[in-house]
Parts: sequence; structure tokens; C-alpha cells
Amino acid sequence: MWCGREVAVTGVGRRRRYCSQSCRQRAYEQRNAVKGTSIPADAVILTAIEAVELVDRMFEVRCAAEDVATAVAEGAQSSELTQLCERLTELAREAERFR
Repeated sequence: MWCGREVAVTGVGRRRRYCSQSCRQRAYEQRNAVKGTSIPADAVILTAIEAVELVDRMFEVRCAAEDVATAVAEGAQSSELTQLCERLTELAREAERFR
């Protein structure tokens, strides 16, 4: 899993490593870009924009978790907690995608 997206699991054969052909190509390009350098082949290299976006997604996850904690502390209704937890789960899934 190079990009962080979920990879569909098939019942037969080896487990897929890439979600798409373009993802496979990007991984190949990165492996070749670090050949002959001290950077490990399995290093995750992000552009400045990608790094900022990742930090932003993680901040959104923290804020959503704080919203859940506040709602619990204030005795919120079950329906409100369910809604907040669904949003937290959605944001966490988006944050898993690091490229």
C-alpha cells in the first residue's frame, strides 16, 4: 500500500500492493529517484504541500476527537455522539492517505 488508500482484497493469488497502475508507477519513480543515495528505498517522501495537507488532516482528526470528548463530558444524546463519531471515523480514514 504505497499511497495509503485501501487496496481491494481478492480471494486468489498474492495480495495487491498498489491501488492502481498510476500508484504503482509513482512508487517505481520514487524507488528510482533514491537509488544511489543515502535515502532508504522504503522512505516516504512528501512534497511541502503534501506535508502541510497531512498536518491539516491530522489537526482535523484531533479537533473531531476533542468534539467527541466534549460531547461525552456534557452528556450529549446518543444520536449526536453517533454523528460525531461517524465524522471522526471519516476524517481518520482521510488522514490515513498520506500521498
